[in-house]
Amino acid sequence: MLKMGFSRNANSLTTLVLVLILSSTWGSAKGDRSGGFIRSEEEVKWLFEEWQVKHDKSYHDLGEKQMRFEIFKNNLQFIDEHNRPEHNHSSTVALNHFADLSNEEYRSIYLSPPMNMSELFHNFIPDLDLPTEVDQPQPQASIDWRDMGAVTQVKNQEGCASCWAFTAVATVEGINAIVTGDLISLSEQEIVDCDDLGTHCQPGYIQRAYDYIQRNMGIDTDANYPYTAQQDVCKADRNQEVTIDGYANAPRNNERALSMRVSRQPVGSAVDASGRNFQFYDGGIYRKACTTNVNHAVTIVGYDSEAGEDYWIIKNSYGDAWGEGGYMKLPRNVADRRGKCGIAMWPIYPTKRQNPKSS
Repeated sequence: MLKMGFSRNANSLTTLVLVLILSSTWGSAKGDRSGGFIRSEEEVKWLFEEWQVKHDKSYHDLGEKQMRFEIFKNNLQFIDEHNRPEHNHSSTVALNHFADLSNEEYRSIYLSPPMNMSELFHNFIPDLDLPTEVDQPQPQASIDWRDMGAVTQVKNQEGCASCWAFTAVATVEGINAIVTGDLISLSEQEIVDCDDLGTHCQPGYIQRAYDYIQRNMGIDTDANYPYTAQQDVCKADRNQEVTIDGYANAPRNNERALSMRVSRQPVGSAVDASGRNFQFYDGGIYRKACTTNVNHAVTIVGYDSEAGEDYWIIKNSYGDAWGEGGYMKLPRNVADRRGKCGIAMWPIYPTKRQNPKSS
């Protein structure tokens, strides 16, 4: 792939020098650049070509490619500036598969408008399993359901705005593994295709997916009903591989109670994911500014602390090239009861008491 920009007469020394330049500049996009250095236009063009190959990107014509290059260049400048050592940010940003999208395009494709959750949650189902706030014991110090066999691989919703289905499925996978001992990757595509009361590839609500799984008396596996990132015709030969009993809402605006629930199972919630820092998040504890106007569903798969700072472990649906292998560390126990980016406002989870196949 590196030969694309070289003359046929370039000698081996020149080739070696350019390869070394590309190697170092690609690393610098991940935060290794010393402050104050500005990339040349030629260097940015080389990085763009390398990025296209890495993420299998192609464009209709030279006009579109030039437009995407300008957006890429602007995003790269943002990343370089953010990662300068003197800023001492707690999180880093990096080039990922969103690098040729403006923040406005990213938000329009992947996020919903601010959700009117109160309208949908008029039938709030309380978490009767937890003690009252007064009686709650101190939550355990940390938990990570990935280490306990209750979290499948990170998945990618791609250009379909189906984060609500991915979060619902991730939490069902989690509770099923906890109850039955079997970790089974389940089908988001079935929900996208078959739930006529849902929103398919448009922004939606996690509980609508739970409602579908209950009405359908189960959900199929990802292997039998794989993801296509678009709404297709509902398959007639789907199986009811995994069932749930229902769902409930953890106490709102109460991170201590949320910690108690997450200590029992992965929990779905929603956050404000609209920031450019979120779009290009690469690692560390995400302290960047955000609102509580939630617009993106995520799964809380645990919590921990680092250097005295508490954080949630968030599983996203942007693939493993985003964040820390597809995960984010989001501050926990913050001053705002609604939680960082609104994470504590609308927590929801499926219920499952036993495995019907073994009863």
